[in-house]
Amino acid sequence: MRPARNAFAQHFSLDPEVIYLNHGAFGACPRVVQAAQREYRERLERNPVHFFMRELERSLDETRAVLAPFVGAQPDDLGFVPNATAGVNTVLTALEFEPGAEIVINDHTYPACRNAVQYWAARRRLEVRIAKIPFPTQSGEQLERAILSQVTPRTKLVLLDHVTSPSGLIMPLERLVATLDERGIDTLVDGAHGPGMLALELDRLGAAYYTGNLHKWGCAPKGAAFLWVRRDHQALIHPLIISHGWAAPRTDRSRFLMEFDWPGTLDASAILSIPVALSFLSGLFAGGLPALYAHNKALALRGRDILCRALGTAPPAPDALLGSLAVALFPAQPPKAPTPDALYGALIARGIEVPIVPLPGYPSGFVRIAAQVYNSEREFEILGEALREELGLS
Repeated sequence: MRPARNAFAQHFSLDPEVIYLNHGAFGACPRVVQAAQREYRERLERNPVHFFMRELERSLDETRAVLAPFVGAQPDDLGFVPNATAGVNTVLTALEFEPGAEIVINDHTYPACRNAVQYWAARRRLEVRIAKIPFPTQSGEQLERAILSQVTPRTKLVLLDHVTSPSGLIMPLERLVATLDERGIDTLVDGAHGPGMLALELDRLGAAYYTGNLHKWGCAPKGAAFLWVRRDHQALIHPLIISHGWAAPRTDRSRFLMEFDWPGTLDASAILSIPVALSFLSGLFAGGLPALYAHNKALALRGRDILCRALGTAPPAPDALLGSLAVALFPAQPPKAPTPDALYGALIARGIEVPIVPLPGYPSGFVRIAAQVYNSEREFEILGEALREELGLS
């Protein structure tokens, strides 16, 4: 029997028969945001020429004006991309390093972004160095040392996850960006989980590049993401699709915006719905976004503690390194040891949607939970009971 949904669940279209604990995968779009996207699509189809030729640029600027304070940036430094993986690829394809130069990633780097780095490194005869993230993790300083241990005089770029996808660890970005910048090394931040989970101040952070999804914790429709490029690097970066903006003769607008705003005919409804999504999130609690971030983190920590008690394992990271994603480890030798895929399938059969992460060193994987306002502690308790049974701990 599924637990009763809380009051926030009414805003989402999630299947009431499924315990959905994987908001971190693709997010979940509130009904009011879905309605806004439909309205934009209908507006487009009433007169496509008018929409694309006379409305779209202004509408994108209006969206940027709302997004900019949300991420702590200037509007003119934000280009729209369909997702953070596209943002990472955009930077990698535009950069030109001499053969033998190095890019540093880590063993918790999101697989799609790791693939992109490996692909472009092979094409350009670059070296890829992989930092090993200590896990379980004791501190941000430990993460910082792991990344910097792989940096050499040949390192030109470090790809940092703001929040690691498999383990939910918040990287010590400020210290890493500052240290690497002092060494003349650029940073590309994969902020897939950052916007809507953590307060962002991109101007103050000062990384060379930051790309973030808005369809995850930002609750915008799928296809809404951004690439922030520090102003002194914008001349280097072009979108994946070269279109009219590349040779536009206009002088009233930056080349950066003209290129990113017009990659050809597209459905911009997801991007244009961003302000409605951010307004929705801001209005959930009287304390606005800070209260939302605090609520989701507290719920994630309570969920993790419930699971750790059920599994008999210790939390693998300190609270300070977590946002609204958290991980619970399985016992080293449970009575039953299903593969991660088998365990995931067993939970799906029970109506529980949660990822089992197959990180090296963990034969049965481990469970990663996400906490959004529609989740409840009782859902984590049901997950703990299911895991105990599937691992033979009951």
